[in-house]
Amino acid sequence: MDLSANAWENRYLNNDIGWDLGEVSTPLKEYFDQLENKEIKILIPGGGNSYEAEYLFNNGFENVFVVDVSKSAIENIQKRIPNFPSKHLINGDLFELENKFDLIIEQTFFCAINPNLREAYVIKMNELLKPNGKLVGLMFNVPLNKDKPPFGGNKEAYIAFFKPHFNIEKMDTCYNSFGNRKGRELFVKLHKK
Repeated sequence: MDLSANAWENRYLNNDIGWDLGEVSTPLKEYFDQLENKEIKILIPGGGNSYEAEYLFNNGFENVFVVDVSKSAIENIQKRIPNFPSKHLINGDLFELENKFDLIIEQTFFCAINPNLREAYVIKMNELLKPNGKLVGLMFNVPLNKDKPPFGGNKEAYIAFFKPHFNIEKMDTCYNSFGNRKGRELFVKLHKK
């Protein structure tokens, strides 16, 4: 199973990006529409083409950051949104990122990394969040692939991973998932301990 930066880059170059919705997902759009403070610092890890970043930026959120190992994914965002600050588009490994954020958006990244890195992911999310920071987004609540992304999971396993580092405000079946994701996703809202 090759999950290297080169493997992800090749997937973008070959348009092998079946997870890409081509638009902001409804659950995240509705969550973003409730945010009042447009000054908060937001990170989208493994953001890919990041229609979420585009939606936020176009709605006045200027402190949005995207990190992805694929150079093409980062370039796609810059081409699509020329006014997006290039210094907020980080071509690199999330686990090497050193910064602090008020909000981290989870959208397909957790299910794309090697499942052996899930505990490290939880610890890294906690490190990257400011005090009172939140991790909000979507996670698959179904068994999926074992040999390639997306890797599935379930609520009980996620609670075990997150509970030591986060207060779980919400981890419920998502009522407004996109298309074939209906009934297969959890909407999560976690607060840094």
